[in-house]
Amino acid sequence: MSLTIKKPGRGRRVAAGSLIAVAALGLSACKGGTDAASHPSSAAASATSSDTGQGSGAQASGGQSPGAKPQSSAPGGHRPPAAPSVTPKGTVPRTTQSHSSAMAASDRCTAAAMSLRLGRADAGAGNIRYPLIFTNKGKKACTLRGFPGVSLINRDGSAVGKPATRAAGAGGVVRLQPGQSAHAVLHTVNEGVTDTPCWAKSQIVYVYPPGSKEPMTTGSDGLRVCGGRFDVTAVEPGALG
Repeated sequence: MSLTIKKPGRGRRVAAGSLIAVAALGLSACKGGTDAASHPSSAAASATSSDTGQGSGAQASGGQSPGAKPQSSAPGGHRPPAAPSVTPKGTVPRTTQSHSSAMAASDRCTAAAMSLRLGRADAGAGNIRYPLIFTNKGKKACTLRGFPGVSLINRDGSAVGKPATRAAGAGGVVRLQPGQSAHAVLHTVNEGVTDTPCWAKSQIVYVYPPGSKEPMTTGSDGLRVCGGRFDVTAVEPGALG
C-alpha cells in the first residue's frame, strides 16, 4: 500500500508567508505603541529639543524670531544713506514744531495774534540780557512752546552778525490768555570780556515765534552783540522789563 503525499501549491505557500509577515508587523506595532505610551515625557522632550534647535540655528544664521519686524537693506547688504538735512534759506532759520502732541497748530499763538517788544537790558557779571516779550492781543487763549528764531538786521534788511543760538532746554507749554505775555531772553556779553570784537549796532530784531512761519519785528534799541555770544532761551510765562 503506497501513500500519496500532496505538496502544497504555490498559492498556499504565498498565503502562509503573508500571514506570518502580518503577524510580525502587528507585534512590532504593539511594542512601539506600548513604549511611546509608557514614556510620553521623553517623546515631548525630544520634539521640543528638535524645535528649539531649529530656532536657534535660524537666529544664529541671521534669521529673525517670530514677530520680529523685517529690516530692509539695499542690495549687497548695505543700508541706503540717510537723506541729507535741509536748512531753509533766509535771514532767520524758522523754528520747527517738535511738540505737536502738546500744542496743536490750531491752538498755537500766531504772529498775527501777538505783539512783540524788547524789554530793558539787564547787565551783570559781564553778561547782558534782554527780554523778548510776546503778548497775546487776540480774543482767545493760545499757547507757545520752544525757541523763537532771532536775528538782528538793519532797516535796509541787511543782516548784522549771525542768528541767535539756542540756550538751555526747550521748556514747557506756555498758555496765554488774551492780554497775557511770555518772554524769551536774548543774551550777549560786555565788550572786552573776550578778544572777539563786537558786531555793529543793529536797528531791528527779526523774530519767528516758536512754531510759526510768519516773522515779527521790533526795534533793537541799539542792541550790540559782543564776544561772539548771542543766544536765546525758550519762552517762559510772564513779561520782564
